[in-house]
This record gives sequence, structure tokens and C-alpha cells, in this order.
Amino acid sequence: MHERERWTLILSKLRERGIVRVSDLAQWTGASVATLRRDLAKLEDSGQLRRVHGGAEQAEVSGLNELTATSFGASQTINAIEKQAVAAAAAGLCEDGDSIILNAGSTTWFMAQCLRQRRMQVLTNSFPIAQELIANSGNRVVLPGGELYREPGIILSPFDEDAIQHFAASKMFMSAYAITPLGVIESDPLIARAEAKLLSRTERLIVLVDSSKFEARGNIVVCPLSRVSTVITDTGAPAQMVEHLRGVGVEVILTDPRDVKVPAAA
Repeated sequence: MHERERWTLILSKLRERGIVRVSDLAQWTGASVATLRRDLAKLEDSGQLRRVHGGAEQAEVSGLNELTATSFGASQTINAIEKQAVAAAAAGLCEDGDSIILNAGSTTWFMAQCLRQRRMQVLTNSFPIAQELIANSGNRVVLPGGELYREPGIILSPFDEDAIQHFAASKMFMSAYAITPLGVIESDPLIARAEAKLLSRTERLIVLVDSSKFEARGNIVVCPLSRVSTVITDTGAPAQMVEHLRGVGVEVILTDPRDVKVPAAA
């Protein structure tokens, strides 16, 4: 693989994952570790990435109102069937009268579509989820104050005191950038901070991840696995990781994407 081809692949993987390891790049490109380190150095010099120990991460964005997160529109199209299967199973854990939290994410947005017949109180920091619930359901919707980040559709507040501090939920449903033996992982420190604030308002955490999310990526641990009550994923999840989760006391619910049904219209 030529140098320019390697660079294109490196930058493509960074856009997908936020962070890449040299060992993974060596597997993908067939190039030596020494060659890849030179590639990363040149790309860093040109401002296209930032080297970190063992790999590289996306360069700091220079514009305002941007996060190192995949846009909401793009996330909706990635593994959509698997996400819908996970979302439907998650919705099945909700009952009328519940107070729940949905963090910003495409899987939780699919879950919101499955809540059209419910009557609950829902706290969310996702503008698209709020729009879906307001337009197509009778659920009460609570939003934190803050600034709307357009691409991922997330509302983030720089203040510790906001509407979140006065909400008590029976459970929180969390999409995640990744989940590994270290815990629930995010790619952006602002998103991780916002999710930690949401997590403080509930005892039970239910993580919604399709089977692609078990790859090691991202670099910020939102919480350890000991804080997770349940993981809902699809049948493509790595058996070793499913076994590990159950071994540390996490309930794992496996869903079959073939069972996905289109949500009924409101």
C-alpha cells in the first residue's frame, strides 16, 4: 500500500473511531510499525491528527460548536437494523408512569420511536429524541439547559446546576461510543461529562450497544462495568465479551436483528 493510500485509510478510520492504535493500523495496511509512526508524524505535522501513546486521535477542531462525535444523521444509518432490535428490547423494559433518562445517541433515538404508546417522564439531552417524543407521543419531556451542538444533536451545559439536578429516574438508557472491560467509553470529554451528570440521577444503568461497539476505541471512561446493571446488544456481539460481562455481574440481553418490526405510527 502506497503512502497516500495509507494516509487516506488512517484518516478514514479516525473519522469513524476518533482514535486508532498503531497495532490496528499495521493489521489494516500491512505496513510496519516504524512506517506507520512516520506516517502519523507527517499527518500530525500537517495538522490532520494528534499522536497519542500507541496511536493517534483526531486533531482538535478549530471551529466553534463542534464535538469529536459522529453526526446524528450518519449514526442513524450505521448498523440501523441491529440498533432497532436493541432499542425495541430496551423499550420493553419501560412501563407507564416511569421516569427514565435517555442520553443522546442513535440507538436511544430508535428507542424513543418505540415509546410512542407510553406515558412517562423522560429526561434527555438529545434534541432529536425530544423532537420525536414531543411530536409522536404523550410522554412528558424534560430538557437540560445549555447549548445545542448541531451535528450530534446534543444539548450540553457548562454549569453543574441545571434541570438534571432535580430529576430522579428509575433507570437510564445509555448509548455509548464503545464498551470494553474498562467500562463504558466515549470519544469526547464534554459528552462524557454530560453523561456522568445524567448517570448521577439514577441507580440503574442500561447500556444499549450494537455488536460493533465492542471494539476498543475512544479514550474516556464514563463509568466502570460495576456501575452497569444491564447491557442490551445483538446476537453478533463477541461471545468472549458477553461472557466477561456476565462474569462481572452485568445482565446481558441478546436481541436478534431478524425480529425487528417497524414501529407503529402514532
